[in-house]
Amino acid sequence: MLNFDFNLQIISHQKPLSLQSIMGINIGIPRGTRDFGPLESARRNFILKTIECQFHKYGFLPLQTPAMENLDTLIGKYGEEGDQLLFKILNSGLHEQKNKDVILEKFKLSLEKHLHASEITDKALRYDLTVPFARYVSMHRQELPMPFRRYQIQPVWRADRPQKGRYREFYQCDADIIGTPSLLSEWELIRLADDVFGALKIPAELRWNHRKLLQAIADFASCTDRFSEFTLCLDKWDKSGKEGVSEEMKKRNFQEKQIRDILSCIEQLNGFFASDFHNVPYFIPSSPSGDITKNEISFIYALYKNFPLKHIRLVPDFTLARGLNYYTGFIFEAKALQGDFQPSILGGGRYDDLTGIFGQPGLSGVGISFGLDRIYDVMENLQLFPEQLKTTRYAFCLGLNMGEQSIGYMFDFIHKLRESGVPAFQFPENKKISKQFEYADKCGIPYAAIAGEEEIRQQSIQLKNLNNKEQKNLPVDEALNILKHEYFQHGKN
Repeated sequence: MLNFDFNLQIISHQKPLSLQSIMGINIGIPRGTRDFGPLESARRNFILKTIECQFHKYGFLPLQTPAMENLDTLIGKYGEEGDQLLFKILNSGLHEQKNKDVILEKFKLSLEKHLHASEITDKALRYDLTVPFARYVSMHRQELPMPFRRYQIQPVWRADRPQKGRYREFYQCDADIIGTPSLLSEWELIRLADDVFGALKIPAELRWNHRKLLQAIADFASCTDRFSEFTLCLDKWDKSGKEGVSEEMKKRNFQEKQIRDILSCIEQLNGFFASDFHNVPYFIPSSPSGDITKNEISFIYALYKNFPLKHIRLVPDFTLARGLNYYTGFIFEAKALQGDFQPSILGGGRYDDLTGIFGQPGLSGVGISFGLDRIYDVMENLQLFPEQLKTTRYAFCLGLNMGEQSIGYMFDFIHKLRESGVPAFQFPENKKISKQFEYADKCGIPYAAIAGEEEIRQQSIQLKNLNNKEQKNLPVDEALNILKHEYFQHGKN
């Protein structure tokens, strides 16, 4: 996939565009990105605040990392396909090179062979939040309490093919616990997912698998040395099914017997758990990886049995692979259970030595990531947003502009509303009252405050409810109290 634009570095050195040429430009945004208007932004903020509230409840601390990382930090961490989806950034100053043909030839070669040509690019936009987190922990190990609990809510970028539910720029909401191998961390994150989806009222199931179980299957099928390829093929099961996985493995020259053994083992495991998934899976192939898996599954299901989840189902799925190279233990993925659009809305898992590649070995961690954009799509599909988020509202009260003599009086009233926590503003121009009411209606504002010469003389406010059209002339303090009461009792978003 080509995700460079060589001309990016030299376009700023062309002559400024004329007004005529600007008028001829087809205005738009890059594929896979979106604008968010006021209503969409309010709904997204509702989701973010809900998730962040749960992060705080579980004792996670906030963290932010740069939008771009050194390419060496990211390359090789996401598997064969992930590396190709990195948005690489051209080095600055390439336009100053005397021999541009040589640079361009190297650039084309790096694309064709997926080479890391440092003279062309040495940075990339972050692909996820987990690898930058591991890099941060490695750089600040001595300053951090271990285990370290962090949450991070930031955008990530992938040069993927845009489609419904799949974007090139999207937000992840991550929570990670690093510095302990304890399976209580997995259980904490399972409970966190239960509380988040409960708070958002999304009916969901949390599917799980174990990478060591998949390793045991690879050992059983005599393809231990091709584990990464095997998981990459298996990760396509959800979209293309058993036959699609089989065809993908054939393309990669897996032996017929290996394919039969793998698919048979996975189908039998899924069948075993379908009948009684609370038991320890003794069917798992016996091997060091298999034995570890049995013990860890037994531990989690003992907790699950004694402390049932309230809002989501915990479901085994041995076709789940999470094709990222850094996962080593439990892996998770959540999907909505209702609606005609059911994408993955959460992913995550255990990584035993991700920090080791940055010089800090032995720091096992586990994390989950909520996908803001897909959660939004699911909630919109299921109409789960609260009533006050079904329309756009810019403020709770609009102060009408009745001319210069009333501007100061109305400004003082609006200021007092804001001081008490009620969002309000004054219309900037002395237009017809009907036009100002029309504006308030378009902005979803439920109340209008009016003050002409008579109201100023009486020290009062004409307060109009724009929903039921009731209008009263009230003393200023009474109008303030009514608006405060209505806002905090009924109208606050």
